[in-house]
Amino acid sequence: MRPSVTVLQLDTDFPRIPGDVGSPKTYIGDVEILRIPNATVGQIVSADPAVIPIAPFEQAMRQATGDLIVTSCGFLSYWQTHLQAQTDRPFISSALIALPDLLTRFSPQDILTVTFDADSLNTHHIGDIQPDVIGLPKDSHLRQVISHNSPTLDQALARQEITDLVASQCKPHHKHILLECTNLPPYKSAITSQTGLDVSDILTCIETKRPSTIAPMFLAGEMRI
Repeated sequence: MRPSVTVLQLDTDFPRIPGDVGSPKTYIGDVEILRIPNATVGQIVSADPAVIPIAPFEQAMRQATGDLIVTSCGFLSYWQTHLQAQTDRPFISSALIALPDLLTRFSPQDILTVTFDADSLNTHHIGDIQPDVIGLPKDSHLRQVISHNSPTLDQALARQEITDLVASQCKPHHKHILLECTNLPPYKSAITSQTGLDVSDILTCIETKRPSTIAPMFLAGEMRI
């Protein structure tokens, strides 16, 4: 039986906890993880995604055996159309692909987008859409873990910092939250509890394309697109 999902994972060693797109425990069925050689966070999280060496991802697309293919970094959204052309199966580069559908229900200013690095996310990734965007502070625990490829993660600390950040930046006009960073879904239910808002992320995108793929506990606070 072939895997339900193939994850094109960056070349990283930091913990992929349940709820992370790169954790097998996030899914109901079998998952194939294809690690992309030399694809570091510093290389992929770029304000100029056109310079990302895309050939290793193209090769991985051809090797993938899952029913659906997804990446582990939303900053690859620039390459959505290009990489989709490499396969006849559904491909999701980023939760940012949910924006066009969300904008049929919300205005851009209604959506609070949470990204890994707000200084690098730009029109190359999201087009001319102008949602409110916040990034993880450079000194925050999760950002430090990801940036330095640390082998240890304090989940409680990461959860507290992320929920406090989103709650502090959530304004009365915000009606929905979109998590660009694929390492943020483990904290989705805490964000929803803190803000009272529905959340879309890479997992809701996967579940929309292939129902009954994501473990239900990681869809809490979801809005499917």
